[in-house]
Amino acid sequence: MRFTFRCVEPRGDAALLHSWVTRPYASFWGMLAAGVDDVADEYAAIQASGHHHALLGLDAGVPAFLVEEYLPASSPLATAYPVRPGDAGMHLLVAPPSNAPESGFTTAVMDAVLARLFAKPGVDRIVVEPDVRNTRIHALNERLGFRPAGVVALPDKDALLSFCSRNDYLAARAANPFTAPAPPAHYSDSNGAPL
Repeated sequence: MRFTFRCVEPRGDAALLHSWVTRPYASFWGMLAAGVDDVADEYAAIQASGHHHALLGLDAGVPAFLVEEYLPASSPLATAYPVRPGDAGMHLLVAPPSNAPESGFTTAVMDAVLARLFAKPGVDRIVVEPDVRNTRIHALNERLGFRPAGVVALPDKDALLSFCSRNDYLAARAANPFTAPAPPAHYSDSNGAPL
């Protein structure tokens, strides 16, 4: 696989993440005014929650994106829609573009994230809830098989709730082959432990 994943280290990765989440393009992440310590505290709380987990995606060993996985039943979505067994929530933030952005990079990242999630036992459907104003991510989500289910009011935003079943993802992949190879059976860290 082109991309690998490792757990976010809240203190060790705080400066890097701060440099991403405080840029204007990341305004929907909601941390534009955060300090480095705020970012470290936020990710320490996420990693300790037991239902929300953050990973750095690496491209040839270089941090290239941030992904958060969470259990919708333990999130504000629990009261927004009827959560099903097998639902997994996801947030994605790609690193700031380089001087020579690669065409299709964000699509390849999203494909790798979805492949990783669907490789987890028991995951049948991915749930996302981007801000209704974030039209760029809506288009990307639909390209990879997400189906909008309507707007829901969450504590920090009005969100476009969308779902992607395994079959919808595979159908989107077949209709628009991406640069990544077929989804792997599993992902593990450098010690072989599942992520």
